[in-house]
Amino acid sequence: MPDPAGPLLADSVTKLGPEAAGRVVVSGSHGGVYAAALACRSGCRAVILHDAGVGLGEAGIGGLGWLEAEGMAAASVDHASAAIGQAGEMLAQGRISHANAQARACGVRPGMSCTEAARRLEAAPLHDGACPEVSEAREVLRPTGARRALVLVDSASLVRAEDAGQVVVTGSHGAVFGDDPRNALKADAFLALFNDAGGGTGTGRLAALEARGVAAATVAAKSARIGEARSTWQDGIVSAANAPARALGAQCGAPARALIDRALRAPARPGVT
Repeated sequence: MPDPAGPLLADSVTKLGPEAAGRVVVSGSHGGVYAAALACRSGCRAVILHDAGVGLGEAGIGGLGWLEAEGMAAASVDHASAAIGQAGEMLAQGRISHANAQARACGVRPGMSCTEAARRLEAAPLHDGACPEVSEAREVLRPTGARRALVLVDSASLVRAEDAGQVVVTGSHGAVFGDDPRNALKADAFLALFNDAGGGTGTGRLAALEARGVAAATVAAKSARIGEARSTWQDGIVSAANAPARALGAQCGAPARALIDRALRAPARPGVT
């Protein structure tokens, strides 16, 4: 029976609670494995995520195959049709780019509107059984000669207050989810890096962090696996940078690792630890 309330909207899949049980969820999160696992654990019926430009190793849609193996329907919205981190926009104007076997069995196809796909996914069978645990990594490294720590977090949700003044490298997209600029980062890092999720709105955190005096940059989705901080660090190519990051030497087209190394060794900026 169709859900009279329509799909449940969640700008970030990390915010799903018990209200998701049995519902079709449209989430602004990228379609990586960890986001898919969170959707699975929420007990939702099916999920539509953002394809984040698909990117290196198709990491932006990696969760669709993971959910297919678990027997749960999932699809992704084309990054060119709607902004990442904005579930309402995805539902209103998004177009489907990929669908797993269970979603295709419900009639979901590439090019279909997100609204129609969500309606069809109401017929998807509920996932039966427990979801495997998928954990995101958080590492704190102290390279030789560095003035500050290198904090590697697969998701910006893993940033802590104690990370203020450190170099924070994330696997998260660079958009501000929802409409609150305070969501850009939980701590005022010395430098923060994100994935641009295919460009466009995937760089919105940079301006929000610049207003807080935080240097921030994104790496191109095609250069690094979204959802993996180590890939941002080791593989990423800078695609956009705010003014404080440019003052640190950030250059579009240059390896992110070079920028990170400079930030680790740079003297403190006035008013910044």
